[in-house]
Amino acid sequence: MKKSEIISVIAEKTSSTKKDAEKCLNAVIDTITDALKKGEKVSITGFGTFEVRNRAAKDAINPATKTPIHVPAKKVPAFKAGKALKEAVDK
Repeated sequence: MKKSEIISVIAEKTSSTKKDAEKCLNAVIDTITDALKKGEKVSITGFGTFEVRNRAAKDAINPATKTPIHVPAKKVPAFKAGKALKEAVDK
């Protein structure tokens, strides 16, 4: 499902315009992004938790040239599905 399809579903379910639905979806995405930038966890009960995880630095090999490269440490976003979401998908 693409973002435009999600916007259409939100507009239909809330009896609002696609423009308003897009504003709402963008606001949710921006809020989650801003919280993750600050290092905060975002927990949506019944859905899941978004968080930032630290990925350690490591040495790897470039598969094309077989030369060793260093991959620096970085922060990555992560999502852990909640119990209700897992159960809904499993049915």
